[in-house]
Amino acid sequence: MKNYLGTTKTLFGVAIRHTACAVPFLLAAACNKDETIVRPTVDPPTYSVIVYEYRPAPGQFINEQPVAGFTGAETTAEAAAAYAQRRLDGHKLVSLGAFGGYIVVGFGQSVPNSGGYDFAVEGNAFDSASGSSNEPGIVWVMPDSNGNGLPDDTWYELQGSETGHPETVQNYSVTYTRPTVAGEPVTWRDSDGQSGTIERVADHKQDSYYPAWISDDSYTLSGTRLASKSIRNHTTGLWENRPFAWGYADNKGSDILGDGGQRVGFKIANAVRADGSPAELEAIDFVKVQTGVHQQCGPLGELSTEVLGFYLCSAADNQ
Repeated sequence: MKNYLGTTKTLFGVAIRHTACAVPFLLAAACNKDETIVRPTVDPPTYSVIVYEYRPAPGQFINEQPVAGFTGAETTAEAAAAYAQRRLDGHKLVSLGAFGGYIVVGFGQSVPNSGGYDFAVEGNAFDSASGSSNEPGIVWVMPDSNGNGLPDDTWYELQGSETGHPETVQNYSVTYTRPTVAGEPVTWRDSDGQSGTIERVADHKQDSYYPAWISDDSYTLSGTRLASKSIRNHTTGLWENRPFAWGYADNKGSDILGDGGQRVGFKIANAVRADGSPAELEAIDFVKVQTGVHQQCGPLGELSTEVLGFYLCSAADNQ
């Protein structure tokens, strides 16, 4: 794809709140597990995106009706992608579940490398005196090198503040196993030989947090793992998911764009190869956002990246 102009589409989402859990306010204040959206003062240009794949890890919103918007008919990968498409078209949150869960989208056009912020991803992170909820998603980009219009070439990770840190683990993987009884937590085992469960949350009572459209009894998700910054405040008893400095979706870092919004800007210039060397991409066609932390936050459940919009950046975003 080499059409740099494209067609814009303004989504009709406005500030909404749909409480997804009945955890007492003081506890929930530190984890934004609802659809609270802090809108920027001036709405940025919004581009319709095409969802190519939605493959979340297990999590408290997966399969849930009606809060998370599932219908119960999502029994194939195509139906899951269509679900995510409807949610993004309506400017509603799409949860990526626990570590490794991801969504793949395209803008329907190539996005050139400007050297500055080229595109943005909106989440529902916050960081304030009353609490902190950051559920960082690692962002990957792909050019349509073979020209077939599909995301089947090479993914390049975008550098963030944790790239190259000793605690950041590349090529980390987690295998999730389907529960055999309704209402049971999902078990997992990782590439380090550790194991555990994606615990159930009292207010998310669907039979299973394991994606209904995955027919295999287990599946593995792989990517880069960030060291968790989630802590429980000993004074308040609240869980705080503290922000990373920059470079991650659903994270209140220094790269938030606009006035008070939740859009994180990303630079194609930050793309790197597997060995860490600069990829030097001229343009990209596809974007993948993937939950980058493997963390259970007590009664708030798993840390899971959420996305609700993808945008092309303008000159104003780089001032």
